[in-house]
Amino acid sequence: MTRLRRSDTDACPGALRLHPAADGLLARVRLPGGALSGAQLRSLGELAEEFGDGRLELTSRANLQLRALRAEDAQALAARLRAAGLLPSATHDAVRNIAAPPLADDGVRGLVAGLDAAVRADPRLAALPGKFLFAIGHVPLTADVAAVPAADPAGRAGEHYALRFGGHDTGLRVSPTAVVPALLAGAHAFLAERAAQRTGAAAAWRLRELADGPARVSARVAEALGLAPAGVPAAAVVEVLEPGELVGVVIRNGQVAAGALVPLGRLESVQTRVLQDAERLVVTPWRGVLATDLTADGAAAWTARMAAAGLVVTATSRWTGVTACAGRPGCARSLADVRADAEAATRFVDGLPAHWVGCGRACGSPAGRHVRVEATAAGYRIVGHPGDSAPAGGDPGGTAADPGGAEVVAVGSAGALGDVVAEARRA
Repeated sequence: MTRLRRSDTDACPGALRLHPAADGLLARVRLPGGALSGAQLRSLGELAEEFGDGRLELTSRANLQLRALRAEDAQALAARLRAAGLLPSATHDAVRNIAAPPLADDGVRGLVAGLDAAVRADPRLAALPGKFLFAIGHVPLTADVAAVPAADPAGRAGEHYALRFGGHDTGLRVSPTAVVPALLAGAHAFLAERAAQRTGAAAAWRLRELADGPARVSARVAEALGLAPAGVPAAAVVEVLEPGELVGVVIRNGQVAAGALVPLGRLESVQTRVLQDAERLVVTPWRGVLATDLTADGAAAWTARMAAAGLVVTATSRWTGVTACAGRPGCARSLADVRADAEAATRFVDGLPAHWVGCGRACGSPAGRHVRVEATAAGYRIVGHPGDSAPAGGDPGGTAADPGGAEVVAVGSAGALGDVVAEARRA
């Protein structure tokens, strides 16, 4: 259990709750399952150009952000987002956090839509923290409550889902028709357990912050739904993709898509205008984007268009696995222009992902094992990080590695900095 916070709610931005940054206000548009239509992306691009800096930022939870907004435009922004179908609920905007596989099949897509509608229809779930995460299927994120495809108690593959709480499989299994009620029960169990454990002004934002959270929340769900842990032979296996597996023409699970990574997660206006012609798009947690539901020829054509727009469509690009926080000048806390420094120092490495950050908060860090390149007053500290969380179906990782003894490389030496980062990524 980690230290509990003093407030029930966190500071996560949304479409209505804008976050003040050094370059203006920031709005986060939540995309359940990462999905949106080309028309919706067109609307976002127009809003970014009219009210912001013209760019769209991709987040590690597969959402989109607009930066450099002004307070006087907040109401107009909300109205336009609502008209585009991107703000279906004012009360529940911050809690529509639902992760799903980028190439989810129709069954999972239906479950995501059903869960989103059910969350919005439940007044009590508006009390969830903005960091609370649902997941359906195999995703590279630690969800507070998740349903992952699993074998039946006899070990046979079938239509069963394993319920996971804070990354732990406690043996509860449900059918596809019971997935949405089970995840809702998990969210209510979290709120109830948080209230039971609360002392003074303390409050938990994530399930893993509760004492014995997975077991206690699981017990509440089992009691509420009349479930009993199944005699499963082993925890459900979680299949997690690597960033380079969703670029170019992607054929998986009977689906065909065109995929690209967005360098440092910042979508330029010209790239938005290219992508908005797609019928259906999916933003990925690797700060990438997919045009889905294509034919093989259509995917090849889309891949060419993405490449021409400057998006990454090959796994051997130097940008594969490289991400960054906003850095200067967008963030007042940042000690460096991390994007510019990453641009100067990054080269292709077939190894761990690297995340560049401007301070110790390390915003936007990937969930799994990676190399953290952290700005300090003297340069950059490069340290291996095990990830503070696990995929939706995996066991949680350890705590962050102690960076105290890590090498600090002067900012002015891009070559030396690139060498050290590359070596750390190969470890």
